[in-house]
Parts: sequence; structure tokens; C-alpha cells
Amino acid sequence: MTAADEPTEHRGTGGTGDTGHTGHAGGPQLGRARIAVAAVFCAHGAVTGSFATRIPWIQEHAGVSAGQLGFALAFPAFGGLLAMPMAGAVSHRYGEGRALRVLLVLWTLALVLPGYAPNFVALCGALFFYGAAAGMSAVVMNALGVETEARLGRSIMSGLHGMWSVGVLVGSVGGTVAAHFGTDARVHHGLASAGLTVCGLLACRGALGIRSQPDTEPPPRFAAPPKTAVLIGAVAFCSVFAEGASLDWSAVYLRDVLGTSPGLAAATTTAFVLTMALARLAGDKVIDRFGAVRTVRGGGVLAGLGGLLVISAPSAAVTMAGFGLLGLGVAVVVPVAYVAAARSGPAPSQAIAGVATITYASGLIAPSAIGGIADLTSLTVSFGLVTALAFGLTLGAGILRPGKRASATTDGPAAGDGRDAVAPAAPERRKP
Repeated sequence: MTAADEPTEHRGTGGTGDTGHTGHAGGPQLGRARIAVAAVFCAHGAVTGSFATRIPWIQEHAGVSAGQLGFALAFPAFGGLLAMPMAGAVSHRYGEGRALRVLLVLWTLALVLPGYAPNFVALCGALFFYGAAAGMSAVVMNALGVETEARLGRSIMSGLHGMWSVGVLVGSVGGTVAAHFGTDARVHHGLASAGLTVCGLLACRGALGIRSQPDTEPPPRFAAPPKTAVLIGAVAFCSVFAEGASLDWSAVYLRDVLGTSPGLAAATTTAFVLTMALARLAGDKVIDRFGAVRTVRGGGVLAGLGGLLVISAPSAAVTMAGFGLLGLGVAVVVPVAYVAAARSGPAPSQAIAGVATITYASGLIAPSAIGGIADLTSLTVSFGLVTALAFGLTLGAGILRPGKRASATTDGPAAGDGRDAVAPAAPERRKP
């Protein structure tokens, strides 16, 4: 069956309220779609966790130095930065349901490549493809998450990103067990890849399958971020910078600035990750209660206060609490930014790709920027910058106010399951 023959759903012209939420595709069907997209997010995160825990084995197998490994680990970001702007064109051409199936399989299969890299050059190439598949599949799954949220008429994107964090933890546990028993990473990743590919394909069967209206002008194959996405991405940049800096440097901060034990320093990073995961899982209820703008603005205050605790550094306990507040404050910003981007214009995937590209760049810049500033001054000054960006969320939160966007018709509970249906309109609802 060709793309033209496959029954699809199209974005329609239904009205929306201030939240941008529109009609839903039916209770049980939409409930299955929500579970399906949550499973997709979890599978996507599990690939990341599975890879991260076996980096030492991959380094030894490829025979690369620490410096070479650091350079190679930048290639996933390079691959994502170059590939994500093409995600909108792929989704428009094949539909988000079909695009998600293909890209998610490429992502789960890409897990096996780094373990087979025999040298530095091959490792860089494998990680480039790994990052490209990760970025493009992330764009499409976020677009489907936003559409599912619009049908439900309530926030789910924070919880979906929380499920991604759960997937990272699950993959990390599996990788830790494999490493403990000395399992060859090629065997471990081969088994994990096969299992996650099957789980991902099963999950995709229940996801919504969205396609643009036939008369909609297709985006260019390589699309620069729209202006609205750039502004939204600037807010997300602040959040991801604070997240990346805290994730990579919190343990170093406690060790070097406060002289704590390696175990306590490592526990700070773990606590930061868990705080973010729990905040994202609970974030949807907060967003529904207070609205996206107020939630991000309050998060900026919490993150800024956390940064102040970190740079004041009176004790290890207070500094750990500061990192916890940083994680709590920035947790929901990226999910909210994706929703705002998708509702900022007629091409949701292109706008999401623009924001994702900016956040990838932030994640790439943050660790090296913190290190560079620390070399010139100190880690305390570095986290002064993080604190300033965190407080910047309070100023930029208004940009994330969801706009009005058209809804879509639906072809059934599964993407491309061959049944045609139209999503009925739901009552408008407004957030404070």
C-alpha cells in the first residue's frame, strides 16, 4: 500500500479555546492513543538509558581515549541538529503515524551501531546516525503527543516527558545489570534493540495517525525554524541549559566546591534526575490547574531560588536542595514549549523541529560553557549564569501561552488501521 492509498486523518478547521484544545476522537479510542504515545516515549527513553550505561565498554572496544570519546559523544547532537529540520517534511509526506513507525524503528535499531564501531572514525559515524534517528523520531512523537493532548482537552505532555524519563531509568537499570555481569554490549544492545523495536511497533499501532490536509503546502525538505519557534525555543533554551549544566556538573560542584565524598556527589545527580522525572509525571495536573504560563513562571522562580542556594553553597545539604529545586523548576518547560510551538502555526512538526533543534543546541553548549567559564573564573560563577537563565523563565513564560490551532480528523485508534472517522467537536475550555 502506498502513502496515497493509506487511509489517514487530516487536520481540520475545528474551533478552539484559549488552550488550543479541540475535539476528541472518542473516549476509549483516545484513551488507547494516550497509552500508546506514552509507551512510545518510554521506549524512546529506554534506548538512551541502555546506551549511556555501556559507554565505558564502547570506549574500550573502540580503543579511544577520553578526549576522543568526549569529541565522539558530540556527534549525536550534530546528527540531531542536522536531521530534525527535515522531520516536518517527512511527516507531511508520509503522515505522522507512518513516519513515527519508521523513525522509531530506526532509533531502536541504531542502538546496536556504537557497540560495533572498531575505531574512532566509525564510532563518530555510528553516533551521528544514532543522534539523527533520535532527533527525528523525537520530533514526530512530540507532534503526536501534542495532537493527542488537544483531543483530550487537558495537559498530558509533561507526563509523556516523565514517561521518557522513566524509560531512561528502565534502560539504565538493564544496562547496569548487563555491565555487572560483564555482558558484551553488542549482545546486550542487540537484545534490547529487538525488544524495544517490537514494543515500539506495538505502541505505534494505537497512536493517532495525523496527516496534513491534501491542499496544504508541504514544508521544505530542510526547514529553518519559524520565527515563532525561535522565540519559544529561546525560553526552552534557558531551561535545557540549566538542566544540562546541573546534570553534568552537579556532582563535580559538590566534590570540588564543597569537598564532599564521591558517593554523596553522585547521589546529587541521581536526586536531580528523579526530581525532574517526578515533577514531569505530576506536572500535567499543575498545568491544568494554573495554566502553562503561570506554571512556567512559578517554575522559573523555584529554579532561580534553587540556583541561589547552589551558588551560596553554605552546606552540602542546602546545595543538594538547590539542585533539587532547579530540577523541579525546569521540569515542565520543554513539554510546554513543544505544545506552544505546535499551536503557533499551521505546521506543527516543523515548529516542534525548530524548538527541538534549539534545545539540542542548548544541551550541546551548556556543559562546555559551564566548564569554560569555570576555567576562567569558578564553578560558582558558572552557576550564577545558570541562576540568571532560570530567573529568565519568569520573564519569557508569556511566550509559551498556547495559541489556537486547528484540530484533525481521525482514522481510528491506530495510525493507518484502515477506518475513516471524523473527530467530533468538544466544548471549549479555558485555563486561568
